[in-house]
Amino acid sequence: MTRKHRASIPAPFGSIEPHAAMLTVPPVDQLLYKIMSVENLLRSIIDGYLHFNRVDSYEGFPGSDSYDGRQLPQDQQGNVETMFEKNPSFTSKHYYEQARTRTYACCFSMKSSDYIWKNYANDSEKGKVGIVFIFSKLRTMLNHSFADSMLECNGIKFRQIFDINYGVVNYIDWKVHQANKERLPNQIEYTYLKSNTFVEENEFRISLSAFGLGKFVLNDGSIIDFPNNLQLPFVWQAAIRDGVIQQILTGPSCDAKFLYAELSKLGISFCT
Repeated sequence: MTRKHRASIPAPFGSIEPHAAMLTVPPVDQLLYKIMSVENLLRSIIDGYLHFNRVDSYEGFPGSDSYDGRQLPQDQQGNVETMFEKNPSFTSKHYYEQARTRTYACCFSMKSSDYIWKNYANDSEKGKVGIVFIFSKLRTMLNHSFADSMLECNGIKFRQIFDINYGVVNYIDWKVHQANKERLPNQIEYTYLKSNTFVEENEFRISLSAFGLGKFVLNDGSIIDFPNNLQLPFVWQAAIRDGVIQQILTGPSCDAKFLYAELSKLGISFCT
């Protein structure tokens, strides 16, 4: 997971919504739908987390977007030709590639459509559920807990290095769209662009992204290798109590009796 390296300057702290002006947020009362297997929901509640995937790891399963967070084809030549003054061998293309390996997303849909129920959480013996969040309350809850959070790697705690942002995905013609016509885009803009072949997702996402330059080194001198997924602390019981979660919808193949029994063991009686 890590390798030895000499430390240099302190890593920059992560921030809460530093790129909000670049992103589109939905109305405060927007409902967000997250389709999960019953097993993953129960695991998330027991261990107390929201699951985030690294955006360059969405591949290897039907319907996945292997280009998630990647710089656009029409941008690549210009990015290759833009170099850093102090390191001409390191181009903007290299920067965007490295930043992509440090960016994570937790994905939702803004519509409870047949598409999302059909295409997600299909690897379950107990069926699937749809968790219904309200955007403004989820945002407030996460920002409050994020401000006081610490990270841990190999037993070593360290400062919060991730920026948290919220936004609606912008669907574009992947082959012809260009984002760097007038200026180099911030990496966060690539995180919220997707091919219009995925438009039926109606995706809203929460992103966690670390600074795209240099290497992150722990106090013992080892370099952080960013894993394929992260778990952001999240107390599901509190989210249900405070109305962050509005409903838990059951899919047609859901073993509702099993689900309700397991939720009851976890102190949750809120099911519709």
